[in-house]
Amino acid sequence: MRPVFSRSIVRALLLAGTLAGASACASKGAEPPRIDLTQFDIVDLTHAYDAQTIYWPNAPSAFSVDTLARGPVPGGWFYAASRFASPEHGGTHLDAPIHFDAKGLSSDAIPPSQFLGPAVVIDISAQAAANPDYRLTHDDVLRFERAHGPIGRGMMVLVRTGWSRRWPDRKAYLGDDRPGRTDALHFPSFGEDAAALLVQSRQVAALGVDVASIDVGQSTEFRVHRLAAAHNVLGLENLTNLEALPPTGALLVALPMKIRGGTGGPLRAVALVPRLPGAPTRQ
Repeated sequence: MRPVFSRSIVRALLLAGTLAGASACASKGAEPPRIDLTQFDIVDLTHAYDAQTIYWPNAPSAFSVDTLARGPVPGGWFYAASRFASPEHGGTHLDAPIHFDAKGLSSDAIPPSQFLGPAVVIDISAQAAANPDYRLTHDDVLRFERAHGPIGRGMMVLVRTGWSRRWPDRKAYLGDDRPGRTDALHFPSFGEDAAALLVQSRQVAALGVDVASIDVGQSTEFRVHRLAAAHNVLGLENLTNLEALPPTGALLVALPMKIRGGTGGPLRAVALVPRLPGAPTRQ
């Protein structure tokens, strides 16, 4: 079957091509094409890191930041610097394939091109509201494709559950706020059959979600993590603002900290959403 793209997806792909063309022109000393970002709204999909950032309940520590300097220096100007510490997996972050596969890519080995691609957003917020343990199904994916067109190779599939509005309330977000306990977590996410379709058949680049894991909270075997990792598919967890994205047409840029040998790390994810002619710019 030949992929059918909406006009907005084509615009996003054209922007990606323009970015690549600009890089090629720059390397040859030629004048690069202009990138008109005024035609796109930029949506931040990232929770800020602070003392309330949510980590997996058995994480040995959380985010911390210490002030090293803040104020005037002898030369008369202002200077500020801090030191931070964080486990790799918490807040809006990347799961690198090596997180669940010994032969998977580490954070620094992932090709940069895999951090950028057309995004599709599958909305299961209604199902999740009725069932906090809801799993995205194979049929949900097929239903999405009938409405919005096929999901193609290299796309970034994001599942919107509506859970990010619960951040940073650990009890509401995870279903349980007891430190160290992972046996009573309740939140929706990908189901194994849907992940198998997306990873093995559609050959997507990434699975992302606005909850703490690409597996549901009740998972004990982390089959979605293992399946994604075995195919070097990225996991993007604890995203936010997915309600601001269309089902298709956005370009996702998800850049993690480049940690040598890393199993993941803090992620700054943004989406470029084509604006309709005459539409006001998002603030």
